[in-house]
Amino acid sequence: MYDVVLLTLGSERDAAGGGCGGGDACCGGAAEGAGEESPERCETPRVPVLACADALTARGARVVTVTARSDAEIDEVLARLDAPPRADGLTWPDPDSKTRLVIATASDGQLRAVLRRLVRRYAPPPSRRPDDLPGDRTVPDLPPVGVLPLDPARSGPARDLAGQLGLPRDPAAVAAAVLDGTARRLDLLRNDGGSVTLDGALLGAADDAGRPLHWRARVEVDGTTLSDGDEPIMACAIGNAGGYARLADVTLLADPDPADGRVEVAVAVPVVARSTWGRKRVRLEVRRARGRAVAVVPRDDKVPFLDDGVEAELNRKRSWWIEPGAWAVWSG
Repeated sequence: MYDVVLLTLGSERDAAGGGCGGGDACCGGAAEGAGEESPERCETPRVPVLACADALTARGARVVTVTARSDAEIDEVLARLDAPPRADGLTWPDPDSKTRLVIATASDGQLRAVLRRLVRRYAPPPSRRPDDLPGDRTVPDLPPVGVLPLDPARSGPARDLAGQLGLPRDPAAVAAAVLDGTARRLDLLRNDGGSVTLDGALLGAADDAGRPLHWRARVEVDGTTLSDGDEPIMACAIGNAGGYARLADVTLLADPDPADGRVEVAVAVPVVARSTWGRKRVRLEVRRARGRAVAVVPRDDKVPFLDDGVEAELNRKRSWWIEPGAWAVWSG
């Protein structure tokens, strides 16, 4: 039978009734370049966690519940997934491990925080790249994780990643998926800021009235230029899944697929056109491309963006690239 670790995220400041403590273990896991803590609280509902633990125990699993309040405490949990020492000295996940991990998540940012630590643990330095690492990857197959959403079922455009993937939300169903389900492998976006993206990123902002603000950046996907940096941009979506597929009534990402080995990118640009009568009219042009990598070079000082729901600001070049099938979830 399996040993199951049920992991929730918290912070030292939680104990005093404060907000998030920042870092990867924070609710949102502050994105690189953000420079501020996420305002989201790390209050973890206990009922779903205890219900899932009871369901796992009833099936004979040995269950440990852990609340990690720092990156180091997350790393202590992830160490249980390590394979025996390799001859090359690299830390590697054990594909035959009898330990399974369930992450209780109040947000996609929490799930991302744990996956980010997994990548940091198992990604080998470029100078020590082993021969058994796939040629299109910088990380090995990361251990599958169970996802236990801590909020009620979401629907519509506000769906979290678990909802998009059709993962179970009921604690007993999550337990069954972890013990009896299959590992569904998914793509992972890494970036040169040292973080990862599971769902996607949305670049841009709006004023107090909700009107999009214009900004400028050079956006390239595998050498294809979507914006040269001289024209105004209303929004840019970088999608692995479909969380940022739409902005208000505008479709940005046409058909995002978290397992197709490609990142989909869309740039929304206002274009001035003239009618038959010579009147000027502004329409929104959405340019799309798919590929292995995307680079965004901002021309303005700071471009606000959301990455898996975590707020940040882009003030220098940022590149995202796809890692096909790098991570996995237990699905029923």
